[in-house]
Amino acid sequence: MTEAPLKVWLEREGRLLRLRLARPKANVLDAPMIAALDAAFSAHTHSGGLVAALIDHEGPHFSFGASVEEHLPERCAAMLASFHALLIRMLGWPRPILVAARGQCLGGGLELACAGSLLFAAPDAHFGQPEIKLAVFAPAASVLLAPRIGQARAEDLLLSGRSIDAATAHAWGLVNTLSDDPQAAALAYFERELAPHSASSLGYALRAARGAHAAQARERLAEVERLYLEGLMKTRDAAEGLDAFLAKRTAKWENR
Repeated sequence: MTEAPLKVWLEREGRLLRLRLARPKANVLDAPMIAALDAAFSAHTHSGGLVAALIDHEGPHFSFGASVEEHLPERCAAMLASFHALLIRMLGWPRPILVAARGQCLGGGLELACAGSLLFAAPDAHFGQPEIKLAVFAPAASVLLAPRIGQARAEDLLLSGRSIDAATAHAWGLVNTLSDDPQAAALAYFERELAPHSASSLGYALRAARGAHAAQARERLAEVERLYLEGLMKTRDAAEGLDAFLAKRTAKWENR
């Protein structure tokens, strides 16, 4: 029997929802992982005493991102719809979402982290959107990165496909806290800064703080999803980039 891609439990007397990506080492955000995350957030939307959620991971890496196979033209519409629905649910979820990351946090992994509230990272963590190297772009990061790190820095990552280390991510404001043990740092933050508060009042504070951001993100995600499906995926080079990656060969661009 295949093990569940996500471990879900409550702790701290039901005040903290724990979500652990459990398919190391890559923790790929494929259809089963996306569905499990969406189901977990959906099931705990109306848990009155819940104060926050914490997403962390098994293995050395947070996530290598979405499944490349699910980016292929015949599958990408379903993948984008489900992943963007998850991110919209997270952006509107009524409690803070903490994220703790080690190792690689790339592509869809970084998009997932950007839909949370606070990011705790180990010094060995690296963050990036490598999609352009496959001749595609990162729809959700195109929406979610700039509000966190600024337009110029977001365009740097989106257009170059390069990764930045944890120290740079911290200096840019992408990472809130650097720690040798990011999970412990996130738990300490929860106990010190969130747990003493009224859960319901915290929910209203979060709604006030990110309401406009969440609403704009919903609109923009729909726009970039259309651009991806109706524009990019009709180009020759997008198909070539994905095919070349899966075949482990060098892509040959025709710029069309």
